[in-house]
Amino acid sequence: MLPSHRSALGATNACRTPMLGGHLAKCTACGQEHVLYHSCRNRACPQCGHDATTRWLAKQRQLLLPVPYFHVVLTLPSELRRLVRSHQKVLPVLFRAAFHSLATLCSDPHFLGAKIGALAVLHTWTRTLEWHPHVHLLVPGGGLAADRRTWKAVPQRKQAFIVPGRALAKHFRGRFLHLARRALPSVKFPDIPWSKRWVAFAKPVVQGREQVLEYLGRYVHRTALSSSAIVANGEQTVTFRYTDSQTHQRKTMTLPAKEFLRRFLQHVPPKGFHRVRSFGLLHPEHRQTLRRLQFLLTPPKATETVSAPANSQQTKAAFTCPHCSKPALLLVRRLSVAECIARDNAIHSASPTLARAPPVEPDTAATVGPS
Repeated sequence: MLPSHRSALGATNACRTPMLGGHLAKCTACGQEHVLYHSCRNRACPQCGHDATTRWLAKQRQLLLPVPYFHVVLTLPSELRRLVRSHQKVLPVLFRAAFHSLATLCSDPHFLGAKIGALAVLHTWTRTLEWHPHVHLLVPGGGLAADRRTWKAVPQRKQAFIVPGRALAKHFRGRFLHLARRALPSVKFPDIPWSKRWVAFAKPVVQGREQVLEYLGRYVHRTALSSSAIVANGEQTVTFRYTDSQTHQRKTMTLPAKEFLRRFLQHVPPKGFHRVRSFGLLHPEHRQTLRRLQFLLTPPKATETVSAPANSQQTKAAFTCPHCSKPALLLVRRLSVAECIARDNAIHSASPTLARAPPVEPDTAATVGPS
């Protein structure tokens, strides 16, 4: 097993248990005391990531431009998926090839003739946890012209697509194979028929840019499967719920335990790898230019340039008491691992049927967890 896989299993196994310590909390409404165990904050943990996602979304909302957006998706063919999974150091190549292909086409005056920006997010799993690497890009509908001062919007005749999907797929294929072979010079790549078309599309965001941003946020600090999706686990099997991508119906799948772990762990990214990258105008080095564009593109009568970001610390209510369900739970003091284990053993021996950890809000344990 990879060290990142061992770390993920150890962290998720200890998450919100006495092994990580906790906080003693008391409800001011009913007077009950509760122990809130700390979360592991591992990015592979299905119980963690709520607060991190909220903060990430708030930051990205501040960087949105007041223009139409496009949603671009580029997918690797099935022949390359096993190779990429075995050599995950080429995953950054997938990012670069995706944006380079799109930016090259957009710089062509026949399509847009401008320098663009994009927020790219890597997604590696299907609904049944199979390995399926593809890149989502959220792209503003326009860019800077050659003078680097004029905003050039997508022409009205091309608002149904920012670039043709067939041309984008062809360019992406050549760019990825070139960069991947340079990154893996000693690896033999499988033969892919030239007649096979790589999947790529670039469509306008009709449901709203913030909705797509929230959709991408699910992959930034979340894992391949949530805890609520697991409906049963036996001695040798695990059953989980998923939505069929073709029929959109809710279904269940039962897998042997080892196969379930294999599917789950293959989506744990390597240590230090980031699932999100910013390119072009959205790169941090162009932040001053982005702020200027936000100001220039905002209608004169608008009161704010972008949607107001949600501050997680201001919008979050007080902790909810698991006993009376009122938002009146206050933290009293921090508990060490030894204190948590002693309290847990005492409670469990007094009432063996009592649950070990009281239910808390998804963001509670992450908030009070160890720094």
